[in-house]
Amino acid sequence: MKTHTASAAKSQWKRFLARTTGAVAIVGALAWFALPGAAPTAAGVKSGAITSVADEGPGYAIEDFNYPQADKILAEQNIVLKRGDGHITLADCSSGTGLLQVWAREKSMICFKVVGNSGWLTLEIPSVYGIRGNDYTTDVDMTVDDEEKTFAVAKNQWTAVGESADPDGREHMLVEIRSSK
Repeated sequence: MKTHTASAAKSQWKRFLARTTGAVAIVGALAWFALPGAAPTAAGVKSGAITSVADEGPGYAIEDFNYPQADKILAEQNIVLKRGDGHITLADCSSGTGLLQVWAREKSMICFKVVGNSGWLTLEIPSVYGIRGNDYTTDVDMTVDDEEKTFAVAKNQWTAVGESADPDGREHMLVEIRSSK
């Protein structure tokens, strides 16, 4: 009989401990939330004021294809770079081989690096008369008066474009470069 009584006492003791521990945990959690400044914050706001995170967060990154630092390049080099896909970029002509070289009366030689399978860039370079191609198939659009003309640039060779290819010798403005492998 003593074994049965001892076993029943242990069982009651375990239930008492389990209930007491559970009750203490609940009371502790309630007390923690009741203390001012102890409750979790939503977007850094305390004491129950909730604001929408979307109202304060940064916007979505949407590519607008505008040429980065175009204003700085215009101010320093007098070259208007408008938009592109990032695969044709302005380059230092002494930076290596394989560059697309554009010759203009006012700026002399202007170089572009082409990467990837294809690329495009809109820009404005006046008085362009020659372009040396690279390993890419390249077409350029130029304007003269109210006309737009397209020239195919030979790979790794000089191509007469603009005023040097115009029977009247009119000044042409380079407005777009498109390249592909």
